[in-house]
Amino acid sequence: MRRKIIHIDMDAFYASVEQRDHPELRGKPVIVGGMPNERGVVSTCSYEARKFGIHSAMPSSTAYRLCPGAVFLHCNFEVYKRVSRQIRDIFHDYTELVEPMSLDEAYLDVTENKKGIPSAVMIAREIKKRIFETTRLTASAGVSYNKFLAKVASDYRKPDGLTVVVPERALEFIGSLPVGKFYGIGRVTEKKLMEMGVSTGEDLRSLSKDRLVSLFGKTGIYYFEIARGIDGREVTPYRIRKSVGNETTLPEDIDDRENMLEILSGLAENVSIYMEKRGMKGRTITLKIKYGDFTSITRSVTVGTYVSNNDIIMESIGRLLGSVDFTGKKVRLLGVTLSNLDTAYDTPEDDEEQLVLPL
Repeated sequence: MRRKIIHIDMDAFYASVEQRDHPELRGKPVIVGGMPNERGVVSTCSYEARKFGIHSAMPSSTAYRLCPGAVFLHCNFEVYKRVSRQIRDIFHDYTELVEPMSLDEAYLDVTENKKGIPSAVMIAREIKKRIFETTRLTASAGVSYNKFLAKVASDYRKPDGLTVVVPERALEFIGSLPVGKFYGIGRVTEKKLMEMGVSTGEDLRSLSKDRLVSLFGKTGIYYFEIARGIDGREVTPYRIRKSVGNETTLPEDIDDRENMLEILSGLAENVSIYMEKRGMKGRTITLKIKYGDFTSITRSVTVGTYVSNNDIIMESIGRLLGSVDFTGKKVRLLGVTLSNLDTAYDTPEDDEEQLVLPL
C-alpha cells in the first residue's frame, strides 16, 4: 500500500501571527527577527516584504536597505508556540503520526487515520479549513506518497495552496521543477548544478548515480533518488536529539580572548543547566567561531567520560579556544555544543526551539 503523506506549512507564520494580532500591520511589509541596527537576521517576513526580495536568514541590515519602510519586530516565541500547539492539536485529531519540523511545519502520515477518511486530499482540505477557523491564519499543504514530494508540493502554490502529486504524475512534476525548489538542495549546491547546466529536475535525472556521488558524496545518492520520486523516509512522531548547543551573535566583532572566554562561559552554563535538568550528558564538546567575514570554524574534543558540568565543559572550551589563531581576524559569533550523548533523547513537540538555546 502506498503511503499517504501530507506536509503542512504555515504561510509566513511569525509575520502572519503579528499581522493577525496587530491589525495596523496588515498589508504592510513586516519583518520578524533582528533589528536593522543590530547584527541579527530575518526569521521570517510577510509576503508584502518578500516583494522587495527579502527572505529568511538575510541580515536585517540588508533587509532594511531593500525596504526602509518595513516594520521590524522581535520574535515573540511564547505567542508562536501557543498558536503552534493549537495547530498540532488539529493534526492529532487525524493521526498520531505527526512529525513536527519546526513551529510552523509538520509531516502527517494519514494512510491509516483516526477518522477513517480514505482521501488524503480531503483530510488536507479539512485541516486547512480548521486551522483558519481556529487561528485565522492560512496554511499551504502538499499531498503525495512520500515526504520529499509532499514537502515540495506544499511550497508549490503559496500562500494558502493545496498541491497534490499522484504517483502517475510524479516524474513529470519533478522534471519541471527548478533544482532550487528541491528540498535538500541549498543555494551553494544549486549554483554548482546550474554551472553544470543542470537547472531542472529532468536535468538532474540525466546524471548517473556514480556522477552525483563523485560530485556530492553520499548526498549524491539522495539527489539521484529524489529526482526519480524515491524517498523511503517514514513520518516519525519524535526526532532524535543528537546535540544541545548555545550560540550568540556578538554586538560587535571582538578579538580579545578573555572577552571570548567570558561569553563562552555563559553559553556553556546555559548548556549545562539544560542538560542537567534533563539528566543528559555528552562526551564531545565543540567550540564554534564565526569571523567577521562570515567564515566559520569548529574545534571539537571528545573526553573520556560523559559530562554535563559547566566547569568541565569550560576546561575543554578554554583549550580549544587556545588552539585558534586569531591573527588579523575578529569574531562575530561564538557557540558551545555538547554532543555524542549518553543515550538517544526524543524531542518533545513543545521543546523543539530549545535545541539551540537562547543566550
